[in-house]
Amino acid sequence: MKRASPAIQRGMLMKFPRRRFLHLAAGAAALPVVSRVARAQVYPSRPVRLVVGYAAGGVNDILARVMGQWLSERLGQPFLIENKPGAGSNIATETVVRSPADGYTLLLVSAANAINATLYDKLNFNFSRDIAPVSGIGRVSNVMVVHPSFPAKTVNEFIAYAKANPGKIAMASAGIGSPQHIGGELFKMMTGVNMVHVPYRGGAPALTDLIGGQVQVYFSSTASSIEYIRADKIRPLGVTSTQRSVALPDVPTIAEFVPGYEASAWYGLGTPRSTPGEIVERLNKEVDAGLADLKLKARLAEFGALPLVGSAFEFGGLVADETEKWGKVVKFAGIKPE
Repeated sequence: MKRASPAIQRGMLMKFPRRRFLHLAAGAAALPVVSRVARAQVYPSRPVRLVVGYAAGGVNDILARVMGQWLSERLGQPFLIENKPGAGSNIATETVVRSPADGYTLLLVSAANAINATLYDKLNFNFSRDIAPVSGIGRVSNVMVVHPSFPAKTVNEFIAYAKANPGKIAMASAGIGSPQHIGGELFKMMTGVNMVHVPYRGGAPALTDLIGGQVQVYFSSTASSIEYIRADKIRPLGVTSTQRSVALPDVPTIAEFVPGYEASAWYGLGTPRSTPGEIVERLNKEVDAGLADLKLKARLAEFGALPLVGSAFEFGGLVADETEKWGKVVKFAGIKPE
């Protein structure tokens, strides 16, 4: 694949028109103040379900349970985690889109939602139109890892080796269109290297084959790879966030070698459009309170997550920007879902 021209790379950073998505975050202003306050005071009066688009046990599920427990304690009603894996999290998203807009069905939003908006041509919903942003939870860096026998020990050495051996490096991913795949494609686009994509059905088999030497590089989630890194079964070259990871403080960022590179995972809450603004505000306030709590912050840090604090409007801006950014990568790389 040809290296993107400076003009194309600048286009990657163009801001996505936020009007549609951010309008959902600002809906609270349309309701009378007395009505809004009264409704917020009685919410929630029954259990709330938080739908997760992945199986139990993964980072998505664990972060949802950590935040669900916090909200249950703060708001006095159970926040029940409902796992609906499949179709790259689209099944879970459609479930929430089709649910009543009353604050009793929430979605764990992630980078996959931003990627899927372009990756899939025919969805039964429009994510930016049908899901209203509520609050960010955390941003988690992935990490570029190689087999210990691989000759490169830094990102710069990796790029030099890849350019000297085009098409000879196998890049694993957790599946076509997964955040790990898209992060690798962004790396290819920004550096001009040619690697062969080898998709797996999940991160675990990708890591297994990397450890076994069947593939050479993987842009892995930090949570799933950190124990193998500590055991020297795989070698980290760089983390994908703009800041060094709290879980891997000695590993440089890829951006230190490839300026402008950023491909971290992020998580937050969304709700069906037209959910009353005062309910969105209440949830946002309680999530932000959790992100300021020392015990909850320490729990997030176990997974290398940095708190993603801010208003619903600000979280909506992040989602809109990420949707545009990854849309550019999907189109540039010509990625199609399985």
